[in-house]
Amino acid sequence: MTTSAKTQSDVQGLRLLIVEDEVLVGMALERALKTLGCEVIGPAVYLDKAIALAQSAATDGAILDVNIAGQKVFPVADILSERGIPFLFATGYGLDGLREGDKDKPVLQKPYSFTELIRIIARWRSLDS
Repeated sequence: MTTSAKTQSDVQGLRLLIVEDEVLVGMALERALKTLGCEVIGPAVYLDKAIALAQSAATDGAILDVNIAGQKVFPVADILSERGIPFLFATGYGLDGLREGDKDKPVLQKPYSFTELIRIIARWRSLDS
């Protein structure tokens, strides 16, 4: 993975929650984000753990796999929305896998581009400003 200094500075220091039940995908994402200077919370591979983290973790944003071990991640999305924390959905289903009320959220179609992921995450920093 090659990243520019600009890309790294755009996301460095962000605390990001990862909810991903595919262990290898979650580990690769965690490693890549840590390389950019992010602090990773998780990855949560089960819905109950993801809910607990969404309720309590100090996070700047979240990357949510829509289907977590056969359960939909929407309770986590609802908690994050209530807390005012931005998130994106990572899914193989595209917009068809989302609830009607979530279709305005960023969606990355699996397999997704790491560059696109970073572009979305970098926008979250500007929300804090």
